[in-house]
Amino acid sequence: MKRLFCKEEGFSLIEMLIVLLIISVLLLITLPNVTKHSASIDEKGCEAFVQMAQGQAEAYKMDNGKYPTSIKELEGEGYLKTNAACPDGRTIIIDDGKVSVGGGS
Repeated sequence: MKRLFCKEEGFSLIEMLIVLLIISVLLLITLPNVTKHSASIDEKGCEAFVQMAQGQAEAYKMDNGKYPTSIKELEGEGYLKTNAACPDGRTIIIDDGKVSVGGGS
């Protein structure tokens, strides 16, 4: 039986190393930017969540005539999902109708 391909060609070790080097450099450039922006995204998400919770506290006041005393009260009445917290894990607190960010989880 006669072989159709006499000469087998492939990538050399040098070519593979160059490709790996290029991929490594691209990863080193992009990863720090991605992690920097992910912290910013969590912060913006927390700000948006606090504003939404403030709106829900106002809706609670319109329905019940008083501000809620805690986030658990809003969760219990169905104004917020259970375990309401910022995307970065910080908790939300309510003090005299003002919603703000508390400490860590």
